[in-house]
Amino acid sequence: MADATFPRKPDHPIDDLFLTRWSPRAFTGEQIPVETLMSLFEAARWSPSSYNSQPWRFVWARRGTPIFETFLGLLTGSNPEWCRDAAALVLVASSKTMSVPGKDEPVPSRTHSYDTGAAWMAIALQAHLLGWATHGMIGFDYDRAAAVIGLPAGFHLDAALAIGKQGDPAKLSDGLRSRESPNARKPMAESVFEGRFPG
Repeated sequence: MADATFPRKPDHPIDDLFLTRWSPRAFTGEQIPVETLMSLFEAARWSPSSYNSQPWRFVWARRGTPIFETFLGLLTGSNPEWCRDAAALVLVASSKTMSVPGKDEPVPSRTHSYDTGAAWMAIALQAHLLGWATHGMIGFDYDRAAAVIGLPAGFHLDAALAIGKQGDPAKLSDGLRSRESPNARKPMAESVFEGRFPG
């Protein structure tokens, strides 16, 4: 149960998991075992997808390896500053085509990023359950990243994510430290409508 002082309050009953999971930037630098990382990807593997196409692809690098430093070098803005203490960095891609019953050739998938977002959420929630934190990012060099991971034709590079044990915000710069807390959400009235968009 979330503490009474916890800043996030739902308007409707939901499990605490959805409130207590958030995206910190301060990490401890602790290593993540490969077995734990695979548990996160296992959770993603069971995510729903159109025609069970499972379009998601995850390319990972653990802290302390040359490829981690390469991935770190792909990040832009302030992301390299705080991601240097992450346990793993992951590049997330999705297949723009899928196989469907009755078709001999793959067909375009309009939901590849939508389905991959469901898989990313599974990673975030499984990590939280295991005591790890995750933080998704769009701040990286997409073209260089595609080259580094050998992104095949027909795939879309969606995002990057950092995984680590939550650390002390004091290690962050002033600008980042001021943002290091669970954020709120817009009222549901701005995003949930019966029948049609308002207006």
